[in-house]
Amino acid sequence: MIKIFTTGGTIGGLEYENAEDKAGQRAIDISNFLETANISFEYKIETLFDKDSRHITGADRELLVDNIIQSKENKILITHGTYTMAETARFLGKLNLKKTIVLVGSFILGTVNYTDAPFNLGYALASLQQLDEGVYIAMNGKVFNWDNVIKNIDNNRFEREND
Repeated sequence: MIKIFTTGGTIGGLEYENAEDKAGQRAIDISNFLETANISFEYKIETLFDKDSRHITGADRELLVDNIIQSKENKILITHGTYTMAETARFLGKLNLKKTIVLVGSFILGTVNYTDAPFNLGYALASLQQLDEGVYIAMNGKVFNWDNVIKNIDNNRFEREND
């Protein structure tokens, strides 16, 4: 069984209306992507919050940690906005939670035809099932360790920090 925690971001097709993070109408649920892909393993989805990741707080990250610890599943997928995904990965990685945790998101809104959301989600789920314990980011066909990843804003992708 894989536990999926959603926290917001473009992967779910959320557009944020203002600085207070009032999300607009949710246009798509990631379960739609999974149903379309005819996933044959068991998973459980739980929404923790719906935020633009630029506004994720320490309290939000603590809520995420509490839910990871309480989860009986050892394979955890977290959908997350790309702006602060690397920061959340570092926060979780330093805690050594003894689970396999993969963060995933999309650079292109999940509701548009050319979105990278379904590919990233599928790639992250496949990676999650193969990786050892630890915290990772899986984006656009690559997996990054929590302690060696940065977001390249100019090129709209994640890269290894030490490359």
